[in-house]
Amino acid sequence: MPTVKRLFSTSHSSVDSKEMKKFQLLAHKWWDEEGEYSALHSMNDIRVPFIRDTLLNMSSNYHLGNPLSGLKILDVGCGGGLLSEPLGRLGASVTGIDPLEDNIRTADQHKSFDPVLAKRIQYKSSSLEEIVEESMETFDVIVASEVVEHVADLEMFIKCCSQVLKPEGSLFITTINKTQLSYVLGIVVAEKIIGIVPEGTHEWEKFVPPEELERLLESNGFSVKTVNGMLYNPLSGSWSWMESTSVNYAVHAVKSGAWGQSSPTDALSEMEGEQPSAAAGTTV
Repeated sequence: MPTVKRLFSTSHSSVDSKEMKKFQLLAHKWWDEEGEYSALHSMNDIRVPFIRDTLLNMSSNYHLGNPLSGLKILDVGCGGGLLSEPLGRLGASVTGIDPLEDNIRTADQHKSFDPVLAKRIQYKSSSLEEIVEESMETFDVIVASEVVEHVADLEMFIKCCSQVLKPEGSLFITTINKTQLSYVLGIVVAEKIIGIVPEGTHEWEKFVPPEELERLLESNGFSVKTVNGMLYNPLSGSWSWMESTSVNYAVHAVKSGAWGQSSPTDALSEMEGEQPSAAAGTTV
C-alpha cells in the first residue's frame, strides 16, 4: 500500500519531542523496582493477568505452561521492557518498540540475562507509525500501557494500531482519565507531594477520558469490550481493580474482522491443552 507511507511516515508524528526529553533522563532506571518506575513494576500484578486471562477467555484451548504461545504481541512504548518480559515468559512472541534508543538499550540488556526471553522478545527503536508499512495486519495483540497520555496525536496513534493489528485482534490500553480527581492524585499528590513519579511526568491536559478513547476506538474500527477502573495505593505500593474510572483505567478493544476470517486467538486454540481456569482481576 504506497499510500501508507505517505500517511504515516511524514514529519507529522504521534511522538511528542517534549515527552521524549522527560523519559531520556530516566532511561537507565527502568529496572529499579524501588525507583521512579516502581508503580509500573507493581502494575504488572494486575495488568499482566488482565491481558492473559482476557486472551485465554477468547480461546478454547491454551498451551499449559506457555498460555500465550503462538501469539504475536506488539508492546508500544515498551520503555525498558517491564511489560514485554512477563508477556514473553507466558510464551508470546513479543516485539517492543520505543522511540528512545536509550530505553531500547536498557530493554535489550535486561532481556539478555534470560536466554528464553532473548529468543522470544525483539526490541526496536521506532515510533508506531514508522513500522506501519512493514507490519500491516501483523500482530494478534497490541498493548499500549501508560502511553496514550504521552502521544502528540491520539487519533493517528489509534489508526496506526488498527493498521498493524490483524482483524479481530485485541488492543489493550491503560491510561489516566481527565478529571479533577486525576489532577489531584495523579499530579499534585503523585508528583509534587509523595514523589511516586518525577515532577513533570504528566500533563493533565493530555489525560484521556474513557468516553473520548471509546469514541476514537469505535470510529476507527474497534469494538470496546471492557473498561475497568484501576486504583493505586501509594502506602502499600499495590494496584487493584475498582468500578470507578475517575483516575486510572484499562480498556480492551477488538478490531473488527471481515466475515469468514478466523480470530488471531485461534492461534491459541490450535495449541493442545486444557480450558483455563485462571480468574482475571476483573470480569470480562
